[in-house]
Amino acid sequence: MRKRIIAGNWKMYKKMGEAKAFIAEVKGRLPITAKVEMVICPPSPYLSELVNESEGTSLKIGAQTMHDVEEGAFTGEVSPSMLADMNVEYVILGHSERRQYFNETDESVNKKVHAAFAHQLTPIVCVGESLEEREEGKTVERVSSQVEKAFNGISADQAKAAIIAYEPIWAIGTGKTATSEDANEVCKEIRQEISKLYDESTAAAVRIQYGGSVKPENIAELLSMEHIDGALVGGASLVADSFLKLVELAANE
Repeated sequence: MRKRIIAGNWKMYKKMGEAKAFIAEVKGRLPITAKVEMVICPPSPYLSELVNESEGTSLKIGAQTMHDVEEGAFTGEVSPSMLADMNVEYVILGHSERRQYFNETDESVNKKVHAAFAHQLTPIVCVGESLEEREEGKTVERVSSQVEKAFNGISADQAKAAIIAYEPIWAIGTGKTATSEDANEVCKEIRQEISKLYDESTAAAVRIQYGGSVKPENIAELLSMEHIDGALVGGASLVADSFLKLVELAANE
């Protein structure tokens, strides 16, 4: 059985004091379970501090993005080696907001996936369609293409260790959520694409999250679906009680 993963993407929210207060509030309240991985992805200035604050707990810290090269004249960027040096364990790659506002492409995401594995970082690879693509019936075509390009040159063993987050763009931060059946169907197509690229055993091992207005009220139904192994959560991960409830429901579902 695939281990579930609840990952909170804080985006550009919280000050340092608020971030540390969150960690202090969830410490000691995280469920003791082997069923769920728990990850928080804060803004990059807080990474090192929150790695230290969460030491000794089951909570892991991830980054929201990174560059694909070791070092260089790339003002404002963070390298994979910097993340590894801070003991960051996960990194979100190809989030739709990165693609929309910062010109990330399928090709640049692929470079970052390679760089993540080269530095023992677990990539959370985001894929998803726009509302226009969905209405035109191009969801499967778009998402499958994103998966194929993101995993170009990635070995089967690496693919098994990766996490794919299906985030329909039209559901991110809008309050709209794909029905659990619709989300599961796309996640099934993602798994089938991995099977085509590799084999059945690799497809069976890859964990696929759903993201898009996930909250405690809908997480149980989403996780009851065969191909949904967790959630990439935005706003609901910013409040300790809400994040803990998501984890609790994932552990007990």
